[in-house]
Amino acid sequence: MRRRAALTAAALAAGLVLTGCSGSGSGAGGAELSVSGPYMPQPVSADMAAGFLTITNAGGARDELTSVSSDVAGRVTMHSTVGGTMEEKTSFVVPAHGRLVFASGGNHLMFEGLKRKPVRGQTVTVRLTFAESGTRTVEMPVKSATYNPTTGH
Repeated sequence: MRRRAALTAAALAAGLVLTGCSGSGSGAGGAELSVSGPYMPQPVSADMAAGFLTITNAGGARDELTSVSSDVAGRVTMHSTVGGTMEEKTSFVVPAHGRLVFASGGNHLMFEGLKRKPVRGQTVTVRLTFAESGTRTVEMPVKSATYNPTTGH
């Protein structure tokens, strides 16, 4: 009975790892990326919005987020905020066995030139492009303008 439970757990874990991997960076020692907690606060501006999420890398190799795009915006840029100063970035490293966090007050995504203003309850499709793992599509729910998650970041 104990052996059956261990085999079942191992099979489930392997399935989860395979589900989270795609592209050339997966495999032995490669990046194993997953995305959690994506959300967009309902924008207060008609032409700009922010986006937040966490990218976890369970693999033994680092990867790099090189671009973000969405059909809801003309352009999506990546920013870091350090000491109250916001700076646009062309890429972010996702460390091996680590995470890259985009959260309010820190790293964040800016959706610029909105083609439509997303409203609470809708979802926005976002494409994350990585140097090694290729492209991942994420559905980002639109939350209230004051939404502030207490877990996951």
